This record gives sequence, structure tokens and C-alpha cells, in this order.
Amino acid sequence: MNFKIFEQRISKIKNLPLPGEASHHKMIPEFRIHELLAASTTKVSPRKAAVMALFYPDRKEETHLLFILRKTYKGVHSNQVAFPGGKAEKEDANAMVTALRETHEEVGVHPDDVHVLKELTEIFIPPSNFDVQPFIGLYKKPKPFVIQESEVAALLEVSLTQFLLEESITTKKITTSYATNVDVPAFKLNDYIVWGATAMMLNEIKALLKQVL
Repeated sequence: MNFKIFEQRISKIKNLPLPGEASHHKMIPEFRIHELLAASTTKVSPRKAAVMALFYPDRKEETHLLFILRKTYKGVHSNQVAFPGGKAEKEDANAMVTALRETHEEVGVHPDDVHVLKELTEIFIPPSNFDVQPFIGLYKKPKPFVIQESEVAALLEVSLTQFLLEESITTKKITTSYATNVDVPAFKLNDYIVWGATAMMLNEIKALLKQVL
């Protein structure tokens, strides 16, 4: 979709109610839903983080969504596809400031160049004990991305058209800290599998976009 058309239509989501946990649950294995709900009510002093779902035009003015592939490291989110973002710092005034600062650090997009359109539903991630606040942002006049090489292995630039395809949703057998060789709902984007919290956020975004595009 042409970015100018997308920009006009997506502005309508500002007044839409959030699909919330109902959209999240569609991307969680059934056997995990009750565990995650229980964990969210018994969590103790979770850390705060924020991420940015950044839409922008490519050179042909077609709308794309930006992801990062995290580097391999000793941690629960090693080598996973995610949105730009990260943990809150003491100097951050709020979650939106965190998302913009981290996006600047990880992919080189200056906060002044991002129009933050909507705050999405917060997600609790039990393995890392983070409350993550997602946002939707528009990067209308993109400059070349500059990755933070210490944390980002690669960028994934996914077309809106591909993201919205029904066949982009699939299931994938994975092994995690809580289960071995289990089927997990996921998005397949640019031949990468996106699952977990990022897939939950994506499904909420997709539910919103379907109402306005």
C-alpha cells in the first residue's frame, strides 16, 4: 500500500478501542494462556520496557514495518525477531520516551522524526519479568537506518502487504525454557519466524489495521 494512503487511513485508529488481550491470546499456545494470566497477577516488581512498531515508506513509497533481529547472547530473548526498543532508564520521563530513545539507539531513527500514533496494550513477559509497553509510530521521511552493532544482528523490513496476508500466520515447533518441541502460533515474515510477545503485539496491530485499511 502506498504510504500516503496508509498514513491517511491509519490515523483513524486513534479513536478505536484496543483489541487487547483477546488479540494477544490468539498468538499464545493454549496450554500457556492460564499460566501467563496467573503470572501477570502474581508478578513482583517487574522491570519496565517499551518498543516501537515503526511504519515507513520504502524508496517506492510502499509501506513497510521495521523489525530487528537481536544478536545471540546469554539471555531469554537471544537471536529473536523483535521491535526496536528496550528497558526503561531512570532518566526516561515515560514509556514513550523509552521507546523513542531505544529506537534511536538501535536503528538510528531520531525521536523528532517519529510521529507516535497510538499506545497499545502492555504485555507482561514472565521469563524476563518485564512489562513491555508497545507503541505505533510513523517514520514519514526515512533516512538510512544505522544499527547498534552491539545489540542488533540485522534489520527486517517487512512490507505491509505481506504482514496483512492471512497466510503470514502459521505454527512453528519450538523449544523454549518452559516446553520442548511444542507448536506455537507465529508470524512468518521475510522467512523469519516471529513468536512470543512480539507476535502478540503484531496481532493487536493487525486487528486495528483491519478496521481502517
